[in-house]
Amino acid sequence: MIHRWLLIALTAVFALALAGCSPILRFHGYAPDDGLLADIEVGRDTRETVAEKIGRPGLTGVMEGSAWYYVQSDWREEGWRPPVEIKREVVTISFDGGGRVSNIERFGLEQGEVVALSRRVTSPGLTSGTILRQLLSNFGQFNPAQMLGGR
Repeated sequence: MIHRWLLIALTAVFALALAGCSPILRFHGYAPDDGLLADIEVGRDTRETVAEKIGRPGLTGVMEGSAWYYVQSDWREEGWRPPVEIKREVVTISFDGGGRVSNIERFGLEQGEVVALSRRVTSPGLTSGTILRQLLSNFGQFNPAQMLGGR
């Protein structure tokens, strides 16, 4: 009888140990997908219509109204190891002086380098490159475990 309870207890401990090895995925922020961005017309939509279609962003450009930044970061936590960022995307919607959409760009982070994943540009130059690079590099310093009370 005691051996049976010991076997049940050891099985439960083993099952809990295996469950502790399962990765926990955490998602921070919001970046609209390409389907939602397809509804936005460059040169026609305004800040108000963009807000209606995909919502307001968590970040805006340094100059009032120059660009909106939608940032999404995906993290994986496994047991006692520190969280690892597995994906980061930034969607930048730039506005011209009249408040109309001038550029829509999606950036990712591949092997530590900023990569343009998609772009619908009306002007030839990128004006948000340095701000975007700072934004992406600063998010690498973010530790979600600190936000959740530490580990």
